[in-house]
Amino acid sequence: MTVHVIVEADGGSRGNPGPAGYGAVVKDAATGEVLAERSVGIGVATNNVAEYQGLVAGLEAAAELGASTVEARLDSKLVVEQMSGRWKIKHAALQPLALQARDAAARLSRVTYTWIPRAENSHADRLANEAMDTQAAGPSAPAASAPVEDPEEEAEQLSLTDSAPAAAPSDRVAPTGWTGAAGTPTRLLLVRHGQTAMSVERRYSGAGDVPLTETGQWQAQAVAKRLAELDGVRDADPVVVTSPLTRAAQTAQAVGDALGARVDTVQPLRETDFGEWEGLTFAEASQRDPEVHGRWMRATSVSPPGGENFDEVYRRVRQAQEQLFERYAGRTIVVVSHVTPIKMLLRLALDAGPSLLFRLHLDPASLSIADFYPDGNASVRLVNDISHLR
Repeated sequence: MTVHVIVEADGGSRGNPGPAGYGAVVKDAATGEVLAERSVGIGVATNNVAEYQGLVAGLEAAAELGASTVEARLDSKLVVEQMSGRWKIKHAALQPLALQARDAAARLSRVTYTWIPRAENSHADRLANEAMDTQAAGPSAPAASAPVEDPEEEAEQLSLTDSAPAAAPSDRVAPTGWTGAAGTPTRLLLVRHGQTAMSVERRYSGAGDVPLTETGQWQAQAVAKRLAELDGVRDADPVVVTSPLTRAAQTAQAVGDALGARVDTVQPLRETDFGEWEGLTFAEASQRDPEVHGRWMRATSVSPPGGENFDEVYRRVRQAQEQLFERYAGRTIVVVSHVTPIKMLLRLALDAGPSLLFRLHLDPASLSIADFYPDGNASVRLVNDISHLR
């Protein structure tokens, strides 16, 4: 009889809600030997539903093996914190799943819950993806075993817009009270990457792939902590997307770890390609190409030598925004990117002209927030906040 085992569980949804599945693996705690695997497609459901069902399957498999103590390891901070009793289960759709997990845990002597980064949960993640692949290849997907609305969406909406008491001062009214915007907004939490050696020296840093400095790594942890403590984010199963460049990806991974969220790469969120000005200071670029640099500072259609212009960046960032909104409408999306793409997203929110690009400053590891409503309205809630770095 195996006494002490480790259960690693994961769940995923391609669309959230969308085709979903879970994976769970039971390992001997002493040797790491795989004792059991579970991999099931569950039809149309959300990430949270799949994560919970993966945990239940893993705990049941451990009990069938005769285990007494279990360390359950998941990359869903939501499930870990709720099962540990530190977070409330706000949405009714998750409550019966949590009860199933507690019933499964009751068959064991002791169960502890540990959050791990996604990279350390690759076995269960692979099983979950195999389940979704198998389900997609089948003749038809089974019916969803839980409601298909995002289980935390209601809690997110309440905590972000309706949590103020009735006697709150009038200047704290939700922006919809002033604009008439209707519907559940898609919220963008816009994070610029942390400090790099290029940003310290104020050099053009575009397509060049440079890492964070030690200070930049600290800044990434600080903004990640800020997001994890922000009302309505921790419980909302947020989406985290990043530019492919290392400095943004490093910052995004810190955010993903703090939120217990996957990090997806979105190529169009990369910084402007500054071409032959890459690595130069403002003064050096101006001295090297005075006529082009002067026009570039005034017109978004002018490109640096060998680079791309801001109109081109605007088009690809807008396309990325449309794709994100189509996939994650009504959700909270953390976008980790660079100065220019973030300015473009703020420009879209403000319905502003191109001059905004030359009049807005964004610090490393800064946070900006914009809500986009389904009726076309938008509201910028915060710009270039760095209070978490002080």
